[in-house]
Amino acid sequence: MQGTSRPPARSDEPEWLGVDEARAAILGVVEPVRGWESAPVRGAFERVLARSVVAPFDVPVHDNSAMDGYAVRAADLHPDVSAHLTVVGTALAGSAFSGVIGPGRAVRVMTGAVLPRGTDTVVIQEIVQRTGDEVVVPPGQRAGQNVRRAGEDLARESVALSRGKRLAAADVGLLASLGIAEVAVYRRPRVVFFSTGDELASIGRPLAPGEVYDSNRYTLHCALQRLNVQAIDMGVVRDDPGELEAAFRDAATQADAVITTGGVSVGDADQVRPVMARVGEMRFWRIQIKPGRPMAFGRIGAACVFGLPGNPVAVLVAFYQFVADALRRLGGEDPLPAHPILRVPCATALRRERGRREYLRGELFEADGRWQVRPAPHQGSGVLRSMSVSNCFIVLPESGGEVAPGDLVHVQPFEGLP
Repeated sequence: MQGTSRPPARSDEPEWLGVDEARAAILGVVEPVRGWESAPVRGAFERVLARSVVAPFDVPVHDNSAMDGYAVRAADLHPDVSAHLTVVGTALAGSAFSGVIGPGRAVRVMTGAVLPRGTDTVVIQEIVQRTGDEVVVPPGQRAGQNVRRAGEDLARESVALSRGKRLAAADVGLLASLGIAEVAVYRRPRVVFFSTGDELASIGRPLAPGEVYDSNRYTLHCALQRLNVQAIDMGVVRDDPGELEAAFRDAATQADAVITTGGVSVGDADQVRPVMARVGEMRFWRIQIKPGRPMAFGRIGAACVFGLPGNPVAVLVAFYQFVADALRRLGGEDPLPAHPILRVPCATALRRERGRREYLRGELFEADGRWQVRPAPHQGSGVLRSMSVSNCFIVLPESGGEVAPGDLVHVQPFEGLP
């Protein structure tokens, strides 16, 4: 179902879990997928390493110049007077100087050039004076300056990239710089998702009385595209226990994770939670969060199952706060990325409800040279546009209370979320 309501408290139900408790409970049972595959380095972007990558040689391979200038011997330099040296050649990147440099000699070097044998210091070209084959180096130079030592970035046989690392653009470039053509990566987790509810209509046809278009599957499809998963859309399943049971069993046989939306509360048509409990194991379904309070988590066979609320905003809140990191862990990513939290002044007054961590949709903006935040209008969990016009969550703690204009609040930018 697209909408949900708060379930009533019952003595035979587990206690409500806090947001941090629920997150820890989920991550505590999710294990990385088994199986890996070899990926070409160009196709390894955003994949997760299944084996650590060891540097096959020193990086840099040789001592080299970090600047354009002159390679000299530190023993020829003076702290108080200028040094007069004879230039005996040039070293370019990719074209090393042959021979050994003796006392009183210097070599013209370009950035990246192998440091000529016998030299240990580079003096930048902007501070020297050169006349013919003579170069004058001013006093006060430091031994070893402007030199990149062999192995200072990576020593041979050291770990260049660790298992569990999601490969960013710089990581792919690093692999290429090491001459590595293929790497071992975890296979992509298979994630099946479907919506539930008799009132849901597919886009492309007129709505019948009482129907709404199913937006949740499209939201989840896009959110899953940013993760390292193989997403499988099973469409809409009606509020029929038999159909739901068949859908769950089918999904669990082909997936590492199953995500549903709707039907996890206690209404007469809310069938997801009891069916989950019947065909598998349900760990919890009540969280102290707003929106997204009824969210079921459990397992069916080897697949972990997330029963998200039906309201569109609650789906995204629950996905970002609980599901995304679980899928990252499932895909082998370790450690998980931190969710950036800022503290910025709130431009308006807010009232915090005690007992639940609340995720307001907000706009982080700059005014008068400083960052501020303000809530989006229409904060209802069914108002998906409140997410569309926002760029962050305003995170209000469970303690409740009042927020006056100018008070600092916690802000979680969307751009830092999966």
